[in-house]
Amino acid sequence: MMQIKRLNMNGEGLTRFFGPLEAKIMDILWSSEGLTIKEVQSLLNQESPISVNAVMTVMNRLLDKGHLAKSKSGAGRTQAAKFRTLQSREQFLSEQTKEVSQGLIQEYGSLVVNHMIDALDEVDPEVIAKLERKLQQLKDDRRK
Repeated sequence: MMQIKRLNMNGEGLTRFFGPLEAKIMDILWSSEGLTIKEVQSLLNQESPISVNAVMTVMNRLLDKGHLAKSKSGAGRTQAAKFRTLQSREQFLSEQTKEVSQGLIQEYGSLVVNHMIDALDEVDPEVIAKLERKLQQLKDDRRK
């Protein structure tokens, strides 16, 4: 499991878990089969100018943190290192949101649960149905 050390409460989307450039790089790599640093830099450069060194630094940091894997292809002068994500976006978000919600419940208990209950007005009806099934299962288990 990949541990995010810091959660940015003011961020949105992926910037809650990553810095802005890290989030852009992860987005690019999640939608590819693996890219070189230069390929990622070229895609980022279309949005705003950025150096290869800046992209290399951040991609190596993501590699060190365990979010990316690196593999080499080719030989000699044509050898290139390709980077890919170790988890899909869905796996990453599922793992991180589970860890955050479990941590909040362990630390703040009923306060967090009450806030989650209050937020149910904005939730997909299928999630409500899943919650009802879980509550019924918990009630049935307690009766045994």
